[in-house]
This record gives sequence, structure tokens and C-alpha cells, in this order.
Amino acid sequence: MKNFKVFSPAERLSDLQKDVLADFLVKELGEFGDQKKDVVSCLEYAMTSEKGPGGLVITAGEFPLLEAALVVNHTGMAGYIPEHILVYFAVSENLRGKGLGQEMMKFLLGKLPGGIALHVEPNNPAIHLYEKLGFTNKYLEMRLSR
Repeated sequence: MKNFKVFSPAERLSDLQKDVLADFLVKELGEFGDQKKDVVSCLEYAMTSEKGPGGLVITAGEFPLLEAALVVNHTGMAGYIPEHILVYFAVSENLRGKGLGQEMMKFLLGKLPGGIALHVEPNNPAIHLYEKLGFTNKYLEMRLSR
């Protein structure tokens, strides 16, 4: 079993760790990711309970040489909206297909009670892992960006 590190508002990432993690997520998510400023905003939300319920970050590997990472934000809701949103999840390209992603997801599922939502592009190969773990496609997401 891989040794995962968990960060939360109680045990926060340092500013340097946030920067390294944001760079890792932008690089490894590629076309399925967001701009660094948006990743940093998500990390800041996850690491504070002052702006909302916060969240958690799980990493594999040691900073600055990360192997995988995921970011979950808590919604503070239940039932009609899942309690948690898996916002970012990436495994280093050279480690994909070796079981690390599945192991990390199982670790996450063991840590969080309640429902978890995530968004995945239809052409993202990770969709197969999520389905294997029991995630289903409940809605077609629509957004109004302003």
C-alpha cells in the first residue's frame, strides 16, 4: 500500500507546496485541467475553513517530486448535492496504468463519508476508473459562465 499524505484546514499545505502542487496538476491534467490561478484558488479553498467547509488534498510522493494528487472540496450540503466534490485528480504520466490512481481513489473513499461528485470529460480515459469504483453519470452538466 502506498504512503499517502493528507492535508486539510487542520494540517495545511505550505505556500511552496501549493505552488508545486498547482504546477503538477496543471502539467499532468493537460487538456482536462484548468489554469494555474484557478487551481491555486481551489487549493486555497480546500485549505481554509474560513471561506466555506474547506476540503482536503491527498498526495503520493514527496514534494517536489509528486507522483499523484487529488483535491476535494466539501460542499456543506447533503442529499440534493453530494457532500464532496473531487475537483482535481492526476497521476504522473509515467505512472499511469499501474494501479496508483485506483489505490489513491480507494484511500479517498475510505476517508470520506457521504456522496462525492466529480466532473469528467467524456473522452478522458479516467472515466473507466471512476465507473469501476461505482461512480455513475447522473446528469449532463450545463454552465453559464460570466
